[in-house]
Amino acid sequence: MGTYHIAGDLLRASVRTAGAELCRLQTGSGMDLLWDGDPAVWARQAPNLFPIVGALKNDRLRHKGRDHALGRHGFARDREWALKRLTAHSVTLRLCDDEGTRAAYPFPFELCVTFRIDGNQLRVQYDLHNPGGSVLFASLGAHPAFRWPLHPDIPRESHRMVFEKPEMAFLPVLDARGLLGAGNQPSPLKNRELALRDEIFQEDALIFNPVESRFLRYSAPGAPVVEVSWEGFPQLGIWTRPGAGFVCIEPWRGFASPAAFDGEFGEKPGVFQVGAGATTTSAYTVRVLPG
Repeated sequence: MGTYHIAGDLLRASVRTAGAELCRLQTGSGMDLLWDGDPAVWARQAPNLFPIVGALKNDRLRHKGRDHALGRHGFARDREWALKRLTAHSVTLRLCDDEGTRAAYPFPFELCVTFRIDGNQLRVQYDLHNPGGSVLFASLGAHPAFRWPLHPDIPRESHRMVFEKPEMAFLPVLDARGLLGAGNQPSPLKNRELALRDEIFQEDALIFNPVESRFLRYSAPGAPVVEVSWEGFPQLGIWTRPGAGFVCIEPWRGFASPAAFDGEFGEKPGVFQVGAGATTTSAYTVRVLPG
């Protein structure tokens, strides 16, 4: 297990091989933007979600009539990744299938995550390759946790997220098992703006499925603007544990199982497929702008 550091003039980042997890993102002046990770609250900082996003019913993946045990958000965040490439400004880590992954997820795969700093932005790119001879089914998600508040002297209630476009008026609701229920809840967005309050997360994450916007801006008076954009991610989650010092902006390519779904993994809503020998790419970018 190790940590790699990359830097430019305006940003610095650190990435652990454990989970290929972004564990520090700083401005050139040394301001931390990423949550530190507190085991008493939530130890993770920016886990990678693969080969599922959210929970499967009974934590079971069914493929060709056989059930495989696979817990919420999959195994990628808990695996050790290998270094593929390192430069002063970028690092690429790789995770491949092995005997342990195939017991839970019966597909060959190669997943590479590249972190690259360019000026005032960090781009995180996922390249999922199918080296097998049949179709690969998967979901994939990012889960970066930004500081809330962005600075200790700024009140939590001053923070806002502004979406690029109007979003749906009602959002799905997760049940106690983390599955998509049949009901929904009114969206707390008002005119593309989400005023951050702990109470809006009492029912777990806000799930935009689909998300119309391709970026949002997270900010507060007296702090830089953190713009998060995404490519190839049709869903978005916003989440925190009420009272915690972070808020997650999560581009997703998939989502939890509907509570009523009992079928094959390849037929589950939110699963995409990668053909034999093919590669699919998704990415998100964090850009830091003056406040």
